[in-house]
Amino acid sequence: MSVACSKSIPVYFACVLIAFIAVAPSANARKKDPAFATSANDPVLWGRIAALAPSVNPEEAQRVAQIAYTTGRDLKREWRVVWPPGLQNFLVNTGQRKGGLCFQWAEGLLLRLTESKWETLEFHWAESFQTTASEHNVIVVTAKGQPFWQGIILDNWRYGGRLVWGFVTEDPHYNWHENQAQFRYVLSKRPSAAPSSRVAPNSKPSASVPERQAR
Repeated sequence: MSVACSKSIPVYFACVLIAFIAVAPSANARKKDPAFATSANDPVLWGRIAALAPSVNPEEAQRVAQIAYTTGRDLKREWRVVWPPGLQNFLVNTGQRKGGLCFQWAEGLLLRLTESKWETLEFHWAESFQTTASEHNVIVVTAKGQPFWQGIILDNWRYGGRLVWGFVTEDPHYNWHENQAQFRYVLSKRPSAAPSSRVAPNSKPSASVPERQAR
């Protein structure tokens, strides 16, 4: 005799559990760990950036990959980064290192990217677990005018200066959100030169930008 999902409490919860088990794998199947960039000219990374939209200039895509990769390596040396990232965070927060918190990696990359002019690509500030001790920040690249959620994350913090990348919606560890106010705040730290990467047109000004978590 088959079991139906009736209002009987034991049977009801059994059906809910079965339904959850059936649905969970399909949801997780879309998630995968970000990939390591293999070099400054990683063809897979810049190829994925170039494939964000037909309008993307492949030379610009290659340049983004190069800058993201070399920035991670440069800051790793400058900040004398150790493994794991939590230990580097401790050293920064106790004054033993000058940098290495996640938002500092993101700021460093954004500032270097915006030293150049981009005709077909733009950048976004992304955060997850914002305003908590687990907050993480990365830079997202999209085609010009493309929605944030269709972009690719560029993360140098997660593996201590080794660049990893992946699509915004596929990261199994973080649920990314755009923070346009923080994007503008970071760019305000630049010299007087105008920003070369614009904010999406639907940006809403914020009265203040919260302090970054010490992470």
